[in-house]
Amino acid sequence: QVQLVESGGGLVQPGGSLRLSCAASGSSRSISAAGWYRQASGTQRELVARISSTGITNYADSVKGRFTISRDNAQNMVYLQMNSLKPEDTAVYYCEAFIGLRNFWGQGTQVTVSS
Repeated sequence: QVQLVESGGGLVQPGGSLRLSCAASGSSRSISAAGWYRQASGTQRELVARISSTGITNYADSVKGRFTISRDNAQNMVYLQMNSLKPEDTAVYYCEAFIGLRNFWGQGTQVTVSS
């Protein structure tokens, strides 16, 4: 059974950085496309960044220039490097990954940006 596990969240001051990781297990297949989403309290889940099977990346306007999505195919991992964090980046961050013909979601990791 495929599982995605996110890690790397936490409390950080404005202007700080965090690196989120998403690890896939339970499949012999590699992650093709993947994305990071976030959901702040009382809001809908929104796309933050995604990476295609060919490595093309897209970002929400609110994070362009600050966040970077990347992948390690050998380790079957996806990352989100978050720099210059702002209080409005506070949310639960979720990883979505496509393996084979199915997509999978992680359980989420909390990111809180506060002084």
